[in-house]
Amino acid sequence: MKTTMLTASTLALTLALGAAAASAETWDMPVAYPASNFHTENAVEFAACVGERTGGELEVVVHPNGALFSGTDIKRAVQTGQAPIGERLLSAHENENKLFGIDAVPFLATSFEASDKLWNAARPKLEEALAAQDLVYLYAAPWPPQGLYTKKPVESVADLQGVKFRAYNAATSRIAELAGLIPVQIEAAELSQALATGVAESFISSGSTGVDSKVWESLTHWYDVQAWLPRNVVFANKSAFEALDDATRAALTECGDEAAARGTAAAMAMADDMIAELRANGMTVEPPSDQLRAELEGFGQTMTDEFLAETGADGQAIIDAYRAE
Repeated sequence: MKTTMLTASTLALTLALGAAAASAETWDMPVAYPASNFHTENAVEFAACVGERTGGELEVVVHPNGALFSGTDIKRAVQTGQAPIGERLLSAHENENKLFGIDAVPFLATSFEASDKLWNAARPKLEEALAAQDLVYLYAAPWPPQGLYTKKPVESVADLQGVKFRAYNAATSRIAELAGLIPVQIEAAELSQALATGVAESFISSGSTGVDSKVWESLTHWYDVQAWLPRNVVFANKSAFEALDDATRAALTECGDEAAARGTAAAMAMADDMIAELRANGMTVEPPSDQLRAELEGFGQTMTDEFLAETGADGQAIIDAYRAE
């Protein structure tokens, strides 16, 4: 009798656990960067937070390095419900809405403090724009300030004429156009191969991207121009988000707020370390010449004017609010 009761109890527990597992929901989360990248590590911590806060009712599974969807396709995949959640460099979609490129306007915000002020000023309009595309904003985190990678010494823009330049958004393509470089669209996961094969010879990005891609195997110089601090944004499919209960939605939002703070802290902490690692691997790391900086800042002013002309009152309101802080 005791054995029968024990067996029955074990069976009931097994069925209960099975039912709980069956009721749990899994969200696949595509990201474009390697597992070792700090944005990806932050996404993994976000996923763990969601699992813990929901008692396992929602499991977020992070797929790094463009394995599930390429960086180019992630945002569209989430919009169409092919993935319920994803992370994407928002400025890569500036062609859809000019406001998405606010954080990549050169020399508009060049420090972490300024970047936060600019993002806070822009966030309401960005959330509104994403919502119009059936996306729910969850969190964003910045990259460290962007520098210029080259395979030779550069004193002025003239030294870059005709160089094949890796572009990853409209801003980098526009800089290439203004500077007389040849833009080549290349996602982060493809960067190492592009450099090794000569498809790209120069690009602007953070020290973190340089370390991820081991750029010292192909390039020689990194100029600390501190052009801008672009942000990766994590968003959910609106229908998938709204299908969740209130507690689960709250968990996603709360974990997103924590991830935003954690990602910013990680970017700040690692900025100098990544530059040191570039130097330790043989790259020449130095500030730009006065002439190069002045020329790049001139491009920045041109692009700020273009941003305001295209975004109208919304863009002007964001810039005014940012500069008023």
